[in-house]
Amino acid sequence: MSWYVLLLAGVFEIGWAIGLEYSDGLSKPIPTAGTVVALVVSMGLLAIAVEDLPVGTAYAVWTGIGAVGTATLGIFLFDEPASLTRVAFIGVIVVGIVGLHLSSGGH
Repeated sequence: MSWYVLLLAGVFEIGWAIGLEYSDGLSKPIPTAGTVVALVVSMGLLAIAVEDLPVGTAYAVWTGIGAVGTATLGIFLFDEPASLTRVAFIGVIVVGIVGLHLSSGGH
């Protein structure tokens, strides 16, 4: 169950990271409020996940999910570059996340 909580925490991390762009430097009240809510939920879920998972593993997976999701959405939402090299390195992060999950007995 902790892995699902961690996955959800990562999704909310993507939400607050993307929210930073929409909040325009936290200057727009509604996007800023959404960003703050997503941040609090993400951190709260991470805190729940680390009750059962090693903190180093959980943190690495949480930030990895956030990095992959944010970079991927950046390509689609903000026209960020989608070079083969960039996509390949995003893939490396995914491999790292899966590897941490499998090596932690979280199958």
